[in-house]
Amino acid sequence: MNCEWCEAKEVREIKATVYWELPDGTKTIQIDETPSFHCLECHMIYQKDEVVKEIEDQLFLIQTKELEKQLMFDELMAKPRLLKRNYFDFSST
Repeated sequence: MNCEWCEAKEVREIKATVYWELPDGTKTIQIDETPSFHCLECHMIYQKDEVVKEIEDQLFLIQTKELEKQLMFDELMAKPRLLKRNYFDFSST
């Protein structure tokens, strides 16, 4: 696997802490243990597009008013959804 930023081959899968703004812009949250990649060459830490979409969809589909300021990735993904899927995402159609 190559780094998406510098194309180097020394990339490791890690769990990282990320910070995300809620879709309504009311606050940011800290998401720990997020599936990520760390490039040993350029030192960039990043998430695959699929993980970014997973987080954004989940934040769009859950009740965020009482969402903790800090939680684990798995805890976020386990939150009950108000809708089954993001019906406003037209990118996959």
